[in-house]
Amino acid sequence: MKLTLLQLVALASLLATVTDTFADEPRPNILFISVDDMSCDSVGVFGCKLPDTTPNIDRLAKQGLRFQYAHVCVGNCMPSRNVMFSGRYPHNNRVEGFYQVKDPDYPVLCDLMKAGGYFTAIRGKVSHSTPYQPYAWDLVLDTIDGERQHIKSIESYYNSTKRGIEASKKVDKPFCLLVNISDPHKPFYAIGKQGKIVDDPNKPSRVFTADEVPVPGFLPDHPDVRLELAHYYSSVRRADDCTGAILKALDESGMAKNTVVVFLSDHGMPLPFAKTAVWHHSTHTPWIVRWPGVTKANAIDKQHMISAIDLLPTLLDVAGLERADGLEGNSFLPLLRGEEQDGCDMIFKEYNENAGGGRHPMRSVQTKRFGYIFNPWSDGERVFKTATTGTMAYRRMKSLAVTDERVAARLNFFNHRVREELYDYEKDPDALHNLIDDPAYRDEADKLRDTMETWMVQTKDHMLEVFQQRDNEAVVQAYMTRIEAESAARRKRPKQRRSQPKPRRNANLIELVPPKVFRLGKPITVVVQYTLPNDSGEQLVHVTLKNGGNQRIERKVIKITGTGEAKATFELPAGTATDAVIIAAFVGEDFQHNLQYLNSKPIPLK
Repeated sequence: MKLTLLQLVALASLLATVTDTFADEPRPNILFISVDDMSCDSVGVFGCKLPDTTPNIDRLAKQGLRFQYAHVCVGNCMPSRNVMFSGRYPHNNRVEGFYQVKDPDYPVLCDLMKAGGYFTAIRGKVSHSTPYQPYAWDLVLDTIDGERQHIKSIESYYNSTKRGIEASKKVDKPFCLLVNISDPHKPFYAIGKQGKIVDDPNKPSRVFTADEVPVPGFLPDHPDVRLELAHYYSSVRRADDCTGAILKALDESGMAKNTVVVFLSDHGMPLPFAKTAVWHHSTHTPWIVRWPGVTKANAIDKQHMISAIDLLPTLLDVAGLERADGLEGNSFLPLLRGEEQDGCDMIFKEYNENAGGGRHPMRSVQTKRFGYIFNPWSDGERVFKTATTGTMAYRRMKSLAVTDERVAARLNFFNHRVREELYDYEKDPDALHNLIDDPAYRDEADKLRDTMETWMVQTKDHMLEVFQQRDNEAVVQAYMTRIEAESAARRKRPKQRRSQPKPRRNANLIELVPPKVFRLGKPITVVVQYTLPNDSGEQLVHVTLKNGGNQRIERKVIKITGTGEAKATFELPAGTATDAVIIAAFVGEDFQHNLQYLNSKPIPLK
């Protein structure tokens, strides 16, 4: 990897201090565990209303310190993780969306830990954890012995952790190991409409049902929403299983007593009013630190607010390394020791762009009680673009809104927002009551506006002028037009050539034979005819039933080998709101690396 001058200077400084720093005591290993798209209150010890979701995470929490007021900075994955590992806000590390920044002028966790004598390894979210990819990790654990590890496999996380620790022992270095669990990011572990479990070899240790799950206050309580939440919570349990597998590998290595374990989620659940936003449930994260001999068992910090911007400076302190220049967060090492610390009374959050390049910038400042949000994109015309609109919950909100005025108002607010928001999260954690125009909260709103402006000045936020002139519609619209044009231009650029070749695609592996007509309330079988090359081994075929709007209803996964036919059976309950369906199928472990993809023409319903 070619480093900039700034990175070389920073790394040279670190190397010069390593010998003195570690002359007297061994350096602790660092095991960072993240889960993907998990809300804080989905974890038992953080107040989950559904029993038995996270026994392994709960056990870890009771062995260490957990923070009641911990937040990430961004409500979507790649920007959120780059804040953690750069120690810089997105408008300064320049990873505001899902694109690579090839010329970073700052070092990140991988650089700093390697320079400090650590062995660095990563499993999962590799391309999302540095400004560009491939990066300079000592070891990437997504593939072991030539076999790509399935992102939903519990055993694979045990194997990856074990391999990473073994590799560090061989080079006689402490490890900085990042293990990023895919769950409960979609696709969820799913249950069919009639309670039948979808064929998925990666089964969680417990599967939850629609009638037992809690419905958060920001979503309507409807059978379809409950079903999707059952899928979500079953996937939460699988994430917990993976966490247990990781910790088992650590225990078996004999290294647990000298390993700092950090656990958190990158943002909230992948449903409307959580992921891809900056409300309380968008960023509130279940942050746990277990440091044997330092953190107290079953300790809870109910006083201080910590943020993902603080992660890198804290890890540098834990490792005994000097702080790199330009970090915007603060180490909370004193809190790990059970001490008090000033300046931990508020956090700042931002959101800029979704995975599809849609620009909907937001800024927020949050105290333990209040949260203020600024949305310059909101003009009554722009519609919010987010992956959560592809969920069953969002689709059901759209159908309910036709006859339910309350749901219609919530849906309209989700799609369009308002320019400013203010919430009393102590009384209203679900952000249901916007207090921005309430005279009783005017002083609080003004105080938080002033605080946000000061932060924007200090961090050189490119949104500062827009915020200062938020009542000048011409200024706001000019800003939005500019950043939308920049995003569009970026998406038109030719993509960088991959360092690894794409899997070879073959257009003749499978053929779909769907029925000519789908009948509501009756099982319908889709035939998959396949012919695989002799050297391809066993493959997975993902067969998906979609509605006429190309939105997924249900998916079946079939194993195939050689030549033959396989079948996937679906059933659409009477009353399903669509006049046609589409059958889609792809071959491979995941869509990104599929070997073939097919889509049928719309099939009418009877």
